[in-house]
Amino acid sequence: MLQSIQTRATHELSAAATFARNYRVRTEDGALLMHLLGGLSTAVAFVLFLQGSQWTIVPILALLATAVIGWRRYQAELVKGLTFLTTVATVSILSLIIVFLLLRSAPIVAEMGLSLLTRTGQPLWGQNDVYALTPMMIGTALTTVIATIIAAPLGIAGAVFVSEIAPRRLREVVKPGIELMAGIPSITYGFIGLTIFNQYLYTEFRTPTIGNYFAAGIMIGIMALPTVVSVAEDALSTVPESMQSGSLAMGSTNWQTTKSVTIPAALSGVSAGVLLGVGRAMGETMAATVMLSHTKGFPTPVFDVFTNYGETLTTVIAFEGGNASGLHMSALFAAGVVLFFMVMVLSVTSQWIEWRMHTKLGGENA
Repeated sequence: MLQSIQTRATHELSAAATFARNYRVRTEDGALLMHLLGGLSTAVAFVLFLQGSQWTIVPILALLATAVIGWRRYQAELVKGLTFLTTVATVSILSLIIVFLLLRSAPIVAEMGLSLLTRTGQPLWGQNDVYALTPMMIGTALTTVIATIIAAPLGIAGAVFVSEIAPRRLREVVKPGIELMAGIPSITYGFIGLTIFNQYLYTEFRTPTIGNYFAAGIMIGIMALPTVVSVAEDALSTVPESMQSGSLAMGSTNWQTTKSVTIPAALSGVSAGVLLGVGRAMGETMAATVMLSHTKGFPTPVFDVFTNYGETLTTVIAFEGGNASGLHMSALFAAGVVLFFMVMVLSVTSQWIEWRMHTKLGGENA
């Protein structure tokens, strides 16, 4: 009797294993078919979109139908496929943007060559098919430096206060307020800078023009403050409590712990916050467009932030893009390429600082 029961149980287990194996094979085959249909639909939709075809909607609907069916039967495999698809789409879109910028800026590069980035003599812009980006690059550098001088120290100080010094009730009020400031449209800052700050400098300090790099840089730095404070505060808050408690147990004061333990441990995140703020300052458009005078030329000396001239890479694109054509339009695309690479350098620098601090604090070999 016992042997019969064992034999029956063995047969049932074997049958269950066979069924599970067959079910797994069917599931894998169905998921593979779903991935193939989804990938094919995406590729066809992309090709038709580039051709401007009215039938682009058909493969898109096929992709949606595949996703709906897959969600009911192969959820895990569908999620893997969709996340992979979105990653590929993100990288592809970024690559296409870079290629588009380079192709549209090629005519002005072929016409002017390196002088596009180095020309300092007249004419500078718009005469005899001459378009030099040098004045706008200097303007971008000046406003970015001023904005960084404002945003970096004040932003780090604000983050330290919110994270380490402020009482809990005050922190619960201040941090949402800072994050709310980050959502204020840039045109609002620009309008305030135009009607109040520009007028104040022009009236009280007799600046040569009503719009200058100093005023624009100050306002852009104020705009970048919420980003710096928010990111840096998040980095400070992630420092392990054990590190701070250990420092306090050794007899350090709260300020000594903050200065010698918390800030160095979170330095990579703080640096990333500063660089993100600087990146926003460098790429700011509307506030600078409203506040600057849009005259192209070189300050004398080159660091004169109260000069009569006022133009940056972003403002020249926004101010002249609507009426540009031919080489003029190509020059504006070249300005976009230069701005893109400047921001990319900041991003790479941020990643390098984070890697460096990780290897240093983690005890790894650099």
